[in-house]
Amino acid sequence: MIKAILIDDEASVRKNLREKIDAHFSDRIAIVAEAASVASGVETIAQHQPDLIFLDVNLQDGTGFDIIQQVEYKEFEIIFVTGFDKHAIKAIKVGALDYILKPIDLEELSEAIEKAIDNSQGNSQLEKLIEISRDYFHGSKKKRVIFRTAENVYAVYEENILYCSSDGNYTTIFTDRSEKIMISKPIKKVEEILSEEVFVRCHQSHIVNVAHVVKYSKQGYLVLSDDEKVPVSNRRKDYVLSRIFNAS
Repeated sequence: MIKAILIDDEASVRKNLREKIDAHFSDRIAIVAEAASVASGVETIAQHQPDLIFLDVNLQDGTGFDIIQQVEYKEFEIIFVTGFDKHAIKAIKVGALDYILKPIDLEELSEAIEKAIDNSQGNSQLEKLIEISRDYFHGSKKKRVIFRTAENVYAVYEENILYCSSDGNYTTIFTDRSEKIMISKPIKKVEEILSEEVFVRCHQSHIVNVAHVVKYSKQGYLVLSDDEKVPVSNRRKDYVLSRIFNAS
């Protein structure tokens, strides 16, 4: 049986979540405690050492990220529970963490729980993932992004990414360290987690880091700092050039 705790400063959200779990997952999940703040959350985790935490992002005395940073015991999975806060959601995605939206949809809850159960052997990277999400949430100037492959988990600074190139449902991230990271995500999903002020989608299958662009060739491509050539689609050309060179 998986031990779970609920941490949310809204009693109605905790009640709704408890009712859904008791009604549909009681054979696998036992809710052993609840908390409503950072302070009580830290105490509750230390006391019960849960396998799974349903965690609100914004609490009255801090954030869910603060809780994980403060606790010593970290052998659990997390499902963030958040309202439609674009910044919070992006921070969670940047750290490759899981979340569900308020009001809680049963199908989304079920999918998140199944994923958490599959990963219930413990997440040795949890502290790093939370740190990256927390940095993003609090507006760190140097942002990092998590990329997962079948064998590794990469934490990459955005400034070190040259460009991204996709082939169907796979995207390769090229870095200024001659590193190629291939992940099983379409480029649209990658675009969602990268900073809009740093990157621009220049082609259906390419995203480029604006800071690494050296010049634009009228043959229809950008030349990067490593001499790589990245195509620019006709449809996106005016917008892309405006973003990069501040010219129409």
